[in-house]
Formats: sequence, C-alpha cells, structure tokens
Amino acid sequence: MDPQESNDIHRRRVLKDVASVSLAGAVGAFGRPTQAAEKSANGPIKAPDRNPLIADENAKPGARDWQLTRVRLDKTRGLRSPPIEGYCSKQSVLAGESIDFHVSTTPASRFKIEIFRTGYYAGRGARLMTTLGPFDGHTQPLPDVGEKRIRICDWDPATSFTIPDDWPSGVYLGRLTTESDTSGFGYWQNYVVFIVRDERPADILLQCSDNTWQAYNQWPDGYSVYTHPQGNQGPWADVSFDRPYGKYPQIFENPQTFGSGEWLCFEFPLAYWLEKHGYDVSYCSNSDMLTPDRALKCKAFISNGHDEYWDIRQYESVVKLRDAGVNLLFLSGNSVCWVSPFRSSESGAPNRIIFRGGPYGGEHRWAKLREQEHGPFPHRGPDEGYLMGVRNVEPVNGGGDWVCTNPQHWIFDGTGMKEGEAIPGLIGWEYHGDPPEDIPGLEIVAQGTALQSGVNPQKWASTIYPGPKGNFVFNASTIWWCQDLASPPGHWLPWSHWSRPHGPDERVQQITHNLLKRALS
Repeated sequence: MDPQESNDIHRRRVLKDVASVSLAGAVGAFGRPTQAAEKSANGPIKAPDRNPLIADENAKPGARDWQLTRVRLDKTRGLRSPPIEGYCSKQSVLAGESIDFHVSTTPASRFKIEIFRTGYYAGRGARLMTTLGPFDGHTQPLPDVGEKRIRICDWDPATSFTIPDDWPSGVYLGRLTTESDTSGFGYWQNYVVFIVRDERPADILLQCSDNTWQAYNQWPDGYSVYTHPQGNQGPWADVSFDRPYGKYPQIFENPQTFGSGEWLCFEFPLAYWLEKHGYDVSYCSNSDMLTPDRALKCKAFISNGHDEYWDIRQYESVVKLRDAGVNLLFLSGNSVCWVSPFRSSESGAPNRIIFRGGPYGGEHRWAKLREQEHGPFPHRGPDEGYLMGVRNVEPVNGGGDWVCTNPQHWIFDGTGMKEGEAIPGLIGWEYHGDPPEDIPGLEIVAQGTALQSGVNPQKWASTIYPGPKGNFVFNASTIWWCQDLASPPGHWLPWSHWSRPHGPDERVQQITHNLLKRALS
C-alpha cells in the first residue's frame, strides 16, 4: 500500500506532570492531535521519506535462489537434517567482528556457505552477499545429554568469517549446501542464522525474538524447555545456542524453518515491509538488549512476533527506553511472559544458555496461577502489564478476529474502519489481555474473544498509552500482526486453533504507518 502525502500532524502539548506507575516508572498524558489535525487533506498518512541507507541497499539486485529446496529429515516427522546442519558462534555480530560457522555433514562431504541478507530487494526477499568455501565437511558428534537435559555442541568451526565494514545491519541467513553425495540423491541444504547489528542512531530498532526461537528449538530430538519429562512449563530444562536450529515444531510443516529459527515464519514479513517502504531500521537480538544503550539512539523500539522469553535486564532496559522518550511498539504476542536468565557457555562465550526462570506478572493472579501449576521457580519478574499495557493471560493461545473498538483514535486515521469492524484471523497464535486499570491515559483500541481449539474463550485487548515525554506504548496483542503486512518469499501463513491470519491487509498496513509516522515525527 502506498498512501498519499498528508499535512503535518500537530499534537497538543504533553502535561508536564507524570503519574507514577508501579514497577514500570512514570507515564504522562498522551498528547493527541486535534480531530482536525488528524485528518489529512490529501488522504492517508504515508511512510516517511526513504532512508538512503535502506533504499540504497534494497536497490541492489535480489537473489532469485536463496531458499531451501532440498532438505532431508533424519526420520519421518523428524526435527533435524543430518546431511548438513550447523550453528553460529554468536547470536549477533558487529561489522568488523568475526563469527564462526560450525557445520556437520553426514556422510562427510564438501559444502559451501552462501550468505544472504534478508530484506525487500524489489520483492525477492534476500541478497547474496558472499559465498564461502567449498570446505571439506565431516560428521561431528552429537552432544551428550547434560544436566537439565541440555545439549551443547562442541563442533570444530568450518571457518571464521569477518563481517565486512559495508554490510548493513540485518538478519542474515547462511545457506549450507553439500556437493552431490554418493547415494545418488544429489545435494542437501540447511540454514544458519545470525544478526548483523550496528551502533548508529536509527529511527527504528527491531528486536528479533531469538530467545524464543531457542526455547522452542527441539534439536536434535525433543530437547527444548518444553520437553522435560516433568512437564512442559517448569524450570527444569536448559537450552544452548551452541546447536543447530531444528525444524520449527508447531503450527505448520515449513521446511524453510530448518536452521532459521522462527525468523521466516513469525518475523520476516515486518522487516520485508519496513525495508520496502524505506524506513530507517536497524536490527538486534534479545541478548543485545541487556542494557538500553543501543536502543537509546533510536526513536522507536519494536518487539516482533513471538517474543516470549526476556532476561530481566531486557525488561529493565525497555522500561528505561520508555521513560527516556523512546516509542515502544509491541507488534507481538505472548511477549515478556517468562524470565529467561542468560549465562555463559562452558568456554566462556557470553549469553549462550537460557532457561525458564520464572513468570513475569509480579503478584498478579496470572503469575500466581503459573507458579501454582508449574512452580516453584527460582525467579519472578514484575507485572509486564505496566510495561506493555496488557498482560499474558490463561489460556494464552488461540485464534480470533482483531476487532476495532475505538475508531476515532488516530491509529485508525485513513483506514476507514468503523466500530466493530474486524480484521479476520489476525489474533493468534498467542495474544495479550487484561490491561491494568491504573495506567493514566491508557486506551483500548481493539478487543474481542479468542478461542483455544475452537473452545475455551479468552478476552484479548490491544492498547496504547502515553509515555512521559510525548512518546507512546502500543501493543497489537498478537504474534500474527506482521502476517497482515506482507507475504515475502520464503514465508508461509501459519494457522492454529481453527483460525489463521489472511495475509496482507491494507488496514493493518495503514495502522502501522500511522504508528511509525507518530513515533518518528
């Protein structure tokens, strides 16, 4: 969607006094423009002028061939692909720093690594940055089952690669491809995934939800924080980033998830859409948010997709962002649900092991319910509602329509939406609800009912509230928000609980433009 130019948006001055909110700092009155100023004489609000860095990058030729086309499972309904698989030594890396690629091939075979940056690229979705190899691969050992069922690979690196200075921030996929094997079946493929970050001032910082990718990762065969014999919601299992990403085990059977975590299924459509419209976006991992320093250089911080697992330092960092005037957009669901403390690997590499330490929620009833059913936990986080505007609820998974309840709000400018109008299937796979009643200025902009497996109804709500410096916190309250922004190559629409998003919708696109226009102005 390409909205037309609009008049400048004016807003009232923000009240100087801000009200204190427990556990989340101060929030003030939200400066909303007058109704006349909200309406554009020329039509809907458009995206800002294209950022030269993003525009120039996406003007470069995209790759016609970057997806996985030949993946071989270890068994029927398996989770791994032994012919070739690998992992990276870091979740994220700065230009000029090095990263190791650890790869195993079974049987031993030569292979190459093609590194692609994901983005828009005239609709192709990725650009080939370089090709490494060929290398002589060999079979590397499956790790033993360690304490708390952790599986940690100690594989020899195939190569160490220094990120060129001119590579922009983004999410990068290394496509691993073997030469033809001796069985006559031809070549095999898999991905490794890593983030290139930068430290420049940027309009938008997009946080990837890679803690959640790893929490759900069952490589090699049912080893995640959800698969412990004691139950799937306790603090009993550790998981390590020093292992490949297996196939994503829920929602759909998408071979593109091999090695790529949840990036292509739950998060890539947002990045694709932002870069299509030339927004000035930089990328980071969950582990890059243990301090607020990087994000304080940005105007807006976005939580994307399925952002469930946060180290408590991430929470504290994002509270500081809000209180410093950074706009927060939770285009995500089930976010800030579990405290997931980082610790270093056995070799001393920082932030390579996490576990489910305990619930966020403070003394709220949902946190107590989680502890009664699954605890005791060694950690407890504050009430996430006072940061996000809404909370995780029980049941937290299900599906439904996203229903407008406040059409006069400026986020709906240019959409033409009316009260009660629904965007079909946009709520899911998990969502938020139960907004705190004592956040000054909080408004519910959409709400409705989700159904778990067609039954078990639960109320969800999408909210917005003012920060202390004219900024705002918006919560879309669904993992699937980005599914209605774009449908890039390599992406499949998910489904769950007898509901599914329907794909790109101009109303979701316009709402997101409106939020970013306000955040960046």
